[in-house]
Amino acid sequence: MKPSSSNPEKQNSVEANSNPAVPDESTSLTRRELIGAICLGLAFASVTVVLAFFSGSRKKAALPPGHLDTPRQLVAFNLTDRSGRSVTQAELAGRILVVNFVFTSCLLSCRAVNDRMEEIQRLVADWADVQLLSLTVDPRTDTPSVLAKFADSFHADTNRWLFLTGNKPELYDLIETSFIPKSPELEDLIPGGFTNTDRIMLVDQKGSVFASFNGLNRGVVSDVLTQIEKLRKPNNTK
Repeated sequence: MKPSSSNPEKQNSVEANSNPAVPDESTSLTRRELIGAICLGLAFASVTVVLAFFSGSRKKAALPPGHLDTPRQLVAFNLTDRSGRSVTQAELAGRILVVNFVFTSCLLSCRAVNDRMEEIQRLVADWADVQLLSLTVDPRTDTPSVLAKFADSFHADTNRWLFLTGNKPELYDLIETSFIPKSPELEDLIPGGFTNTDRIMLVDQKGSVFASFNGLNRGVVSDVLTQIEKLRKPNNTK
């Protein structure tokens, strides 16, 4: 008979080798947290890139404040007011037009710009030669009745402040030719893919679209009023 081993170090080594390795839970958890952090970082990076892309597109196409370097001309149109009556370009000839762009499903920026328009309406109440126009970029949704409800929320005078909709091709041709451009990148975000829908624009008595203002700027009302006052003066030079 062989004597049993009395070497405790050897025995411990054998027992250690016979037991399967147990994973360290704290190490495993740390790795999961690291992977999660990496994924979250990639997600934030993707969102940042997308926002930067659209911001860059808007900035590139942005209209300058104040006078336009190349004034446009108001093209002929026949559209429908919120009351259901037809409104033509010829009918508005000789008036100063203050124009903005709406789509009633827009909850924030559109309402802010219309707040400015409401203030302008109040300040030009005694000037019969000044007309406010809001053109929808979403004629499919913004029917006359929908626009009527929207206009009422801004106390729009039915004679002084017109909300216009109509046939999409004609309406879009008017907006793009006379006022603001389109951008393919925005077609899934804004009806018609129009850029600069936050603008307030001025048309003089001869139908020249000559000025563009940031309608989200709280101080824009005084700038618009200054230009209107210049247009109303005899022999104005804008």
